[in-house]
Amino acid sequence: MKSVLDKKWVSATDRQESGIQKQLRESQDWLQAIFEASRDGIMVEEEERIVYVNPAYLKLLGYDSAEELIGKHLSFVIAPEDNTRMLEYGKRRMKGEPAPPLYEFKARRQDKTLIELEGSISTAWAGNQFYIVSMVRDIGERKKAEQALREREEQLRQSQKMEAVGKLAGGVAHDFNNLLTAIMGYSELLLSSIPPHNPLRGDVEEIKRAGNRAAELTRQLLAFSRKQLLQPQILDLNEVVLDMGKMLRRLIGADIELVTLHDPDRSLIKGDRGQIEQVILNLSLNARDAMTQGGKLTLKTANVEFDESSARRYLTIKPGRYAMLSVTDTGCGMDTETQSHIFEPFYTTKKQGEGTGLGLSMVYGIIEQSGGSVRVESELFRGTTFKIYLPQAVSVSKPVMYRDEGIETPGGSETILLAEDEGVVRNLAYQILSRNGYRVLEAPNGTDALRTAIQHLGPIQLLVTDLVMPLMGGRDLAKRLRSLRPKTKVLYMSGYPDDSMFLNGGLDPCASFIQKPFSPDSFARKVREVLDGEKAVARGQ
Repeated sequence: MKSVLDKKWVSATDRQESGIQKQLRESQDWLQAIFEASRDGIMVEEEERIVYVNPAYLKLLGYDSAEELIGKHLSFVIAPEDNTRMLEYGKRRMKGEPAPPLYEFKARRQDKTLIELEGSISTAWAGNQFYIVSMVRDIGERKKAEQALREREEQLRQSQKMEAVGKLAGGVAHDFNNLLTAIMGYSELLLSSIPPHNPLRGDVEEIKRAGNRAAELTRQLLAFSRKQLLQPQILDLNEVVLDMGKMLRRLIGADIELVTLHDPDRSLIKGDRGQIEQVILNLSLNARDAMTQGGKLTLKTANVEFDESSARRYLTIKPGRYAMLSVTDTGCGMDTETQSHIFEPFYTTKKQGEGTGLGLSMVYGIIEQSGGSVRVESELFRGTTFKIYLPQAVSVSKPVMYRDEGIETPGGSETILLAEDEGVVRNLAYQILSRNGYRVLEAPNGTDALRTAIQHLGPIQLLVTDLVMPLMGGRDLAKRLRSLRPKTKVLYMSGYPDDSMFLNGGLDPCASFIQKPFSPDSFARKVREVLDGEKAVARGQ
């Protein structure tokens, strides 16, 4: 009996062991299937040696078979700069000490290139052996997207900051231009009445010169705030750069080599030639100042195209074809902090008295107002490159022509309605017009000007009005006046012309306009031009 029971017991035990082995094999098969189907890379290590890798891990590192990695030390696949840190995490796990549940590191692929991975670690015992299991995934694209997002957020912050500063600068320049119009205008009127040998003449000339210098500063502020009046035409950027090269060689000094490289194809843009030349001049002079021991200045043009993905890197660039101008120097370069401020008005790294800090802010404003974008690349002691992108133009037009102002100032006898809220400017304009023979009706705002026009029984040949006034602005005044007097012509004036007033349902692009500050001579000429039917836009002088 006992032997039979023994046999029965042995048979039952054998059957029990076979069931456990079967379950174990099934578990191993399930685990193997899961590991091989996983899209994450899985690696098992024993005492810092690789004992298992799944297909996804092989694919990440560019290997064909597991035999190429099994038995290798972990340092074989971990980048040198991360090796110590990763081994330390493994040791902590083996000792039961805390270790990061999630970590990032660089791994070395079969072709020796590096990829960025994100991993997690877990531990396992099999018999008496301790194993570490790592699961990793490629985060290279995610890191690039995060970096791109950070760059765009920084660009947005910079853009918003520049926009706010630009509005402030434009407002200051607008108000200051009203004062300068009076200062410069009255000084010219005084000069016209003071004999050449009168000792007071020199004092008045100094006032006028100071006003001219102040006017240049306001023009730079308006350029930065993108509220200056541009006179765009079709230009070949190659020709502009080549022409500027002749002047730059005299300005940058003999110790600096000037190199100009241009695209073999024409680089047509639509821009104000004088302003584009000012951009090149400012960047070149800044480059000269950065190369105190001499160096090399390179001006290069190229035709480039941005597709959707490349344009997304820049907030202000849309997909399309651009003419690119790069200005590169071999000077002292800039750190990241300096680069974040260079386009702000009045920011300068030069010594006191050596610059106004408006040069680069003016570059920024001109390019943005021209529909382009400007970027800077710089490293300390390794030089600086400014890259300017301007939309390409497709047709050629004739340059804007200006009248010769070297002839006698014209006058007339017509009746002019003058609307200007700034008293000193209104009084100056009144004197200029009266001295040139015109009959002047004046008003401090649009409402009073319209009332004056209704009460006046005779003809009014011209309305001269400021754009922005209390109660009623110049545009509304002109519209209402023309409904009453269709033959009355209009000349607008302002401390700055906001493009939106011309383009977004505001003024006609062909409307007559004069920018403050203006001289008595240029104002009188402009009035005569409008009365005679000429529509060219005039700059302030």
